[in-house]
Amino acid sequence: MADGQRLTANDRFYMTDKILVLTAAGSERDAGNIAHTLVQLRLAACVNILPQVASVYRWEGRVDRAEEWLLLIKTTRASFEAVRDAIKELHSYEVPECIAIPIELGSSEYLKWIADSVVA
Repeated sequence: MADGQRLTANDRFYMTDKILVLTAAGSERDAGNIAHTLVQLRLAACVNILPQVASVYRWEGRVDRAEEWLLLIKTTRASFEAVRDAIKELHSYEVPECIAIPIELGSSEYLKWIADSVVA
């Protein structure tokens, strides 16, 4: 904020029930399909797809490396189980990543948009 400006009630940040869910897909097509389906079903307000991240992981007793597409899924805590189930159904991996990080603070306008966009 510029010097002399004051926060109003509408500018305040507050704790939320919103979460950021992470998953990674093995192809751009799979990532796009998951993202589109989650938003279309109103399980997510927005999904960012970060292309070609390098992942190093242990699978079946060995260390491997793969190029993946990382999905950042903005949703609500109440929708997590439905998001998790949709990812499991849509994903090509045997054990797809699906972890949630709480969004503790955020702009009231953006958080309201998530709430309005997601149907729990």
